[in-house]
Amino acid sequence: MNLRDDALATLTAWTAPTSAQAQLQRAFVEHLTAQSDGWSRSCVPDHLTASAIVLDHDREHVLLALHRKVRLWLQFGGHIEPSDISLLDAARRETLEESGLAQVRFDSEGPVQLDRHAAPCGRGARHHLDVQYRAFADRSDVPVSSIESLDVSWFPVTALPSDTDDAVRSLVMTAIR
Repeated sequence: MNLRDDALATLTAWTAPTSAQAQLQRAFVEHLTAQSDGWSRSCVPDHLTASAIVLDHDREHVLLALHRKVRLWLQFGGHIEPSDISLLDAARRETLEESGLAQVRFDSEGPVQLDRHAAPCGRGARHHLDVQYRAFADRSDVPVSSIESLDVSWFPVTALPSDTDDAVRSLVMTAIR
């Protein structure tokens, strides 16, 4: 199975929790159906990305990165690489690279939610079609900032920093359920 087929299978098998998420799900599937390279950053104006919200095992703390470019606290994630074998593989790779954690355990239930947001990558208007997963890590495993972030820190899910993106706040609330 290639990456596009995996992404289509993942998205079509996923049960959207709300009508707004179902609408995004249809849009993501239509995008991939129309664009054979819809997962690649070379696909314009939109392309898939994969990310993960990392929680502690009690779902009381979340690990976030202060993104170097946008200066907001965000989940870990980014572009899908040709070497990734699945959306989950891309989310795992990005999470390990950006968090500095030695180990994370991904939820076996598939994506938590989908998000479409403007992305300043390349020329022209672009959007990331982000497939968001939930992962768990031990808070004793010390995170390390990557070149993409200014800081990586654990926060109580009830006390996120003021400069946390609203979409991330929504993702955290969805992920702790």
